[in-house]
Amino acid sequence: MEEIVFGIGITALAGALATVAGAAEDTESDIGSQGDPNSQVQLAPQMGYIHRIFNKAVAGEPPAYGLWVALGAGLAWAFMAMQINPILAIVLGSALAVFVQGVYATTAYLGRTASLAKFGQPVYIDILKSMTTVTMAHAFVAIFTTVAMCHLMISALGHPFPLPLLGLVWGIALGAAGSATGNPFYGKERQYQEQKFGAGVPISASGNIVRYAEAGQRNSLDNGFFSAKLGGPASGICFGLIVFFELWRTVVFEELNVWGPIIVGVIVILIFAIIDRYIEVWARKTFGPYTAPEEASS
Repeated sequence: MEEIVFGIGITALAGALATVAGAAEDTESDIGSQGDPNSQVQLAPQMGYIHRIFNKAVAGEPPAYGLWVALGAGLAWAFMAMQINPILAIVLGSALAVFVQGVYATTAYLGRTASLAKFGQPVYIDILKSMTTVTMAHAFVAIFTTVAMCHLMISALGHPFPLPLLGLVWGIALGAAGSATGNPFYGKERQYQEQKFGAGVPISASGNIVRYAEAGQRNSLDNGFFSAKLGGPASGICFGLIVFFELWRTVVFEELNVWGPIIVGVIVILIFAIIDRYIEVWARKTFGPYTAPEEASS
């Protein structure tokens, strides 16, 4: 019983770390236009819309964060093998991984923007210097918390995978959670505020992103402020629940039966699928498809 209580406590702590990681990952991605919205940011100059949005996508979020978290975990693993304190090792490994992320961000922004020179899109040096450091700061939080979570699984719960491999697996999961959950807030709600709610993005509006903020031209920090309120917490809750339920079912039911965690995992997936379906049907019945407002009769 004591082992189960201890395991649940570790599970809760790992879920809390994952929640912070998910929020930081989505905010970093939206500031850098790395996820789904990036295609429209890339397309905007070709459609005649010059902008000051950071454009750094080097890959989809899952493989990118799989690389960065695995790199941070591998370096931390090597430092710990050198008898360095685990906390310091994770900090150093995450910091070095962030430098790699910064190099990728810089070269991606310069390369992508240079390819748009024929369409009149300039390289803004102030955007490069200010946005890169902000994305690196958020990436450090995401990488550090994820690597710390992986180390917690190994040291406290006895996970059989080595730290670099576990970092790769959960890094991919972290990027997938942010891409699927957080990006719609920035890509649809923030980037296309000029479109009617529920109308979607018609082909004629492709690339016509919102380029002006409340005061002056919009940059990626404006998107970051928006994402930190909505998309970031949503991604954090998503990734936190994934980690919590993954560890919780193993800690609680593994001692009862080998198939126990698998059966419970399937049941949890079915429950969430039913809840998602109910919410979707309710939303469609409540709001319905987008229609033009009817004029009041005289």
